[in-house]
Amino acid sequence: MNPADTPTATSTPPRHAAPALPCSPTGELLVSGVPASKLTAQCGTPLYAISRQAVAERVALLRSVLPAGIRLHYAIKANPMPALVDCLAKQIDGFDVASERELALAIAAGHGGLDIGFAGPAKRDPELRAAAACGAVVQVESAGELARLAGIARAEQLPARAAVRINPDFELRQSSVRMGGGPQAFGVDAEQVPALLRAWPQGVEFIGFHIYAGSQNLNATHIASALQQSYALCRQLAADAPSAPQVFNLGGGFGIPYFAGETRLDLTPIGAALATIQQQGVRDFPGLRLVLELGRYLVGEAGVFLTRVIDKKVSRGQIYLLCDGGMHQHLAASGNFGQVLRRNFPIWLATAVNAAPSISANICGPLCTPLDILGQGVELPAVEVGDLIAIGQSGAYGASASPAGFLSHPPAHEVLV
Repeated sequence: MNPADTPTATSTPPRHAAPALPCSPTGELLVSGVPASKLTAQCGTPLYAISRQAVAERVALLRSVLPAGIRLHYAIKANPMPALVDCLAKQIDGFDVASERELALAIAAGHGGLDIGFAGPAKRDPELRAAAACGAVVQVESAGELARLAGIARAEQLPARAAVRINPDFELRQSSVRMGGGPQAFGVDAEQVPALLRAWPQGVEFIGFHIYAGSQNLNATHIASALQQSYALCRQLAADAPSAPQVFNLGGGFGIPYFAGETRLDLTPIGAALATIQQQGVRDFPGLRLVLELGRYLVGEAGVFLTRVIDKKVSRGQIYLLCDGGMHQHLAASGNFGQVLRRNFPIWLATAVNAAPSISANICGPLCTPLDILGQGVELPAVEVGDLIAIGQSGAYGASASPAGFLSHPPAHEVLV
């Protein structure tokens, strides 16, 4: 056969990971067994619907793979819905908070003391005071912050607790958001930590260390390596600590598959690395708490954003589905929350998730800006006015991470099912 006549292999376009939420026999998306159409009939649209069942399954998955002694903390910043925080409080070991309101949510959910870590740069004095008053661990991000905490503790006779957030000399490779390595607003540079520890102020109890090197990572090998490096760095710096460390918060960064071609994180190498770290911790620091701080990984795939098609039109050959939900309610799905190149979240016709596509459409919100695009060139079955569009991977960094006041439209509804 002439080589020119040889058939060439056709590449299959990348596909999104299968929905984490199940479907009914007719193909309708279910949230904890409730059809999407029933939820929107009761709650309205646009709607964030979070599945209790999916959250519990994700926590159970982690518990089944990670060593029994590893403590799971939920980073409330991922989704501060009070009902969700209360739900998670019964399943995890503590919270990571980054504001006084998040601190109040954690306390109201029944946690306190060493079970709460307060992170974030530029903590205001009232936040430091509130953290000290309830015994939470302030993860200090600079020498100046530690000095302010000590001053508040002395002036108000509060038993302040602090851990040092370390900006490591390495990064979590292949993270979508880098939060360690190089110059950072976050944490104390690793080389500056010994001097900070040797000058530790009276009146502040030293608790340990916190490292968060990166976020949204799907490479288990890189995460496992970063966890091992984090433990080694904490162990090294503990030599200058004013007392034996009680807590090593090793961060997290576990990702979920947002875009076509991405696959879910394999927890096996991470569990193996943590088992080794735990064995070292028992030998090096008896009684040490090893903490994983997770947000997106616990709740991201448990949530869906449901928006109704208000209008449908064709503009110069392209189909536009114009919906009641937009970037002001789901900034991440619009690509305006850190994407370098815009890519679509998984998007389905909510009542026919598995139906074969027959159209390519642009899904837009109601705002007067060309940035208000929730999906571009999305392959869908036939869609009509009144239908429901579902955007997956919406349980984290949704309503609370969006510019809800932009153009003064109503906020999205939220429900835990």
